[in-house]
Amino acid sequence: MAKFLVEANYLSEGIKGLLKEGGSGRRAAVDELFHSLGGTVESFYYAFGARDVIIIGELPDNATAAALAVRVNAAGVTTIKTTVLLTAQEIDAAVKKTSTYRPPGHDLAPEEAKWEGEGGQVAQDAPP
Repeated sequence: MAKFLVEANYLSEGIKGLLKEGGSGRRAAVDELFHSLGGTVESFYYAFGARDVIIIGELPDNATAAALAVRVNAAGVTTIKTTVLLTAQEIDAAVKKTSTYRPPGHDLAPEEAKWEGEGGQVAQDAPP
């Protein structure tokens, strides 16, 4: 399962709902939401600052996370921002993938065109 950071802000109607249900009531509703989508809540915190609620949870995939975001934002009482979280092992796999990238307005140097794999070694069989 994929892990996500969900940052929420209550709008005025959402704050009224929080006052009515309390923090525990809203936590239960979030747990139910995640479970209804095949996921789980790992941690849930209220916060001061830019966000009112911070949630780390697992969902089956990105499409499911999008469904959660659409459902919550469509209700019109809370807005959320969702961030995909990656493990160190997922980043290890990512940096081993070969790709070619030319920054806007730059020529691609032949050695950059052949850049490959972890540590940035130059591939022997890549075209110049």
